Amino acid sequence: MRIDKYLWCTRYYKTRTLATTACKKGQVKVNDDVVKPSREVYPQDRIELRKTQINYKLKVNDIPPNRVSAKLVDIYRTDLTPKEAFEAKELLKYSKDYYRKKGTGRPTKKDRRDIDDFTIEND
Repeated sequence: MRIDKYLWCTRYYKTRTLATTACKKGQVKVNDDVVKPSREVYPQDRIELRKTQINYKLKVNDIPPNRVSAKLVDIYRTDLTPKEAFEAKELLKYSKDYYRKKGTGRPTKKDRRDIDDFTIEND
C-alpha cells in the first residue's frame, strides 16, 4: 500500500490529498528516509511524521484493506510517540495565549512591563 494511502487509512490525515502533500513537503519518513507519496509500506516499517508540531513515530503492524474506524486503528499500527511530544504542545498552547495579533499597534506600557518581567524570569 502507498504511504499516503496508509496514513489516510489509519486516520493520521483527514484526506488523502493532505497525506500526499505532507509527503511531498518531506514531513514523512519511512525507516529514516524521506519518502514520496508513492512509496510502498510493508509490515514492520517504522514511520515518522510531523503533524501539528508533533513528531509522531509509529510502527506498521499490518496493511488495512481500506479506511478503518478509529476503534480499529490500533490493529494496524503501534504508536511509539513519546509523551513528552504532547506535553511540549501543551506548553506551546500556553505561550500563545499572550501573543499579539499583527496590526494591533505598538505594545502598551503594561504590555512592555509584562514582556520585560517574562524575559527577566526566563534569563
